[in-house]
Amino acid sequence: MRPPKRPIQAVSTWVRRQPPKVKAFLAVICGMTTLVVLRAIVHDHDNLFVAAEAVHSIGISVLIYKLMKEKTCAGLSLISQELTAIFLAVRLYCSFVMEYDIHTVLDLATLATTLWVIYTIRFKLTSSYMGDKDNFPLYYVVAPCAVLALLIHPSTSHHIINRIAWAFCVYLEAVSVLPQLRVMQNTKIVEPFTAHYVFALGVARFLSCAHWVLQVLDSRGHLLVALGYGLWPSMVLISEIVQTFILADFCYYYVKSVFGGQLVLRLPSGVV
Repeated sequence: MRPPKRPIQAVSTWVRRQPPKVKAFLAVICGMTTLVVLRAIVHDHDNLFVAAEAVHSIGISVLIYKLMKEKTCAGLSLISQELTAIFLAVRLYCSFVMEYDIHTVLDLATLATTLWVIYTIRFKLTSSYMGDKDNFPLYYVVAPCAVLALLIHPSTSHHIINRIAWAFCVYLEAVSVLPQLRVMQNTKIVEPFTAHYVFALGVARFLSCAHWVLQVLDSRGHLLVALGYGLWPSMVLISEIVQTFILADFCYYYVKSVFGGQLVLRLPSGVV
């Protein structure tokens, strides 16, 4: 006689058997429910942004631990780290010339650690770098973001170069994780530290997206108006949503793997 399934396993099995449209509908319902709960329990929604930065910092700490203690960068995408460094550098420039605040300090710290990770992968742990798996061309991401920034950017009073740079870093941040997902797609097996790091990115981006959505709801749309006119306000919100949904599938299998007691995450075909 088979032992009864755990509730999480039963739900996971049921969800896995559903058609794609049902899965998408369930994902939207879960996202909306989470937003309602966050709106009810978090009174100052700026705390969501702080929480997003804190979770991101935890993810980076896990990554640094992996590189320093495990002495391997297997499963990590150097291209994703380089894209992260690019959008952080551009955002830092925009912060200095447009609106210097506490976020500038946080970005500076994140950029410093990201550059250290890049240096470590390139020069200290080259032998374990999976260059054949990390094959997502960098210009496939940078070029479209640059073109989109030229076409759709803020309509503020700042210099046109600064406005285009601001739009570029928003778009690039939304898709900078794609090379990391390609590496995991190519290997199909994700070791624990890399899985923890990518999951932390997913949680941080969801919290950041929740911060934006709730701010828009609380201001009854006035926040979008304050960002300017045209397509730019909508593109900011879409970018936040896109970078959340890009990692949603991976986060689902990560949670399933953790509850299932698996140390190594195995991704089925078609994921990420």
